[in-house]
Amino acid sequence: MASLIGLPLIRSESSSIAAKLGTAASVSPILGVERTAGGNAIRFCCRRRRLSALCGGDEKPGSWKPIQALEETKAAAYGNAVAEAGLANGCATVAAGTIARPMSIDVESSNIVWHKCSVGKHHREELLNQRGCVIWITGLSGSGKSTLACALSQSLHCRGKLTYVLDGDNVRHGLNRDLSFKAEDRAENIRRIGEVAKLFADAGVICIASLISPYQKDRDACRALLPKGDFIEVYMDVPLQVCEARDPKGLYKLARAGKIKGFTGLDDPYEQPVNCEVILRYIPGICTSPTEMAEKVVSYLDDHGYLQS
Repeated sequence: MASLIGLPLIRSESSSIAAKLGTAASVSPILGVERTAGGNAIRFCCRRRRLSALCGGDEKPGSWKPIQALEETKAAAYGNAVAEAGLANGCATVAAGTIARPMSIDVESSNIVWHKCSVGKHHREELLNQRGCVIWITGLSGSGKSTLACALSQSLHCRGKLTYVLDGDNVRHGLNRDLSFKAEDRAENIRRIGEVAKLFADAGVICIASLISPYQKDRDACRALLPKGDFIEVYMDVPLQVCEARDPKGLYKLARAGKIKGFTGLDDPYEQPVNCEVILRYIPGICTSPTEMAEKVVSYLDDHGYLQS
């Protein structure tokens, strides 16, 4: 049997769990899932019975014994999982679902040591003839962040420079698909992207991160991950009314209708950057193309020596 996952949460795809007890089967609707006091297992709350029979005949009616969540594969940090309960003659699967999100552990271990490699950032930069950095594009939804990111990547590619775009929506399809849009999850979303962007910069790549990132403290935390000068914040200074008029994804309309809660710019704040390197300001009556905006960022990179090693 695969190993135990530490501190998991389970999202069940069905509304009931079934357990085979000898020759009889028992089905109980699930009301919820909770973590045990010790934090090393989970248990299901059921309406009709509390599955005390699953824990052995010596358990009192209505009592609990933790149901452990087990990995199907040791390689998966989270994903498909089964829940099992101890029986007199072994274990029985009582539910299946997916691990929605493993619990983070904010503890520094004295057993972790950084292993330094003889090939460092400057070697990779010499190979690529460029300086690794992070270009962090922030602004309201509809301000043109993703459009600028792609135009900037194309412009640098034509100059023979290696880039990679970390788009906020794209990252939520994979690495951050377990995160919601609540304040704490937004902070975690930005933290993860910041850490990934840092790795790209260390590889000598010009990493272009494009996401709303509404809170100043979260952007500052990402800036602090990199050496001074390697975090270049680009602010898409576009008024809310202009972004809402564009509404390319129809999100403002949904938010106004009450179908999206906590939408940045409407019922959740956007904190304008206070120390950004580049500001791309919307000017009424002037239609600046994505290529023109990208060239302004390229000029900054060129002037500050990022386009050569």
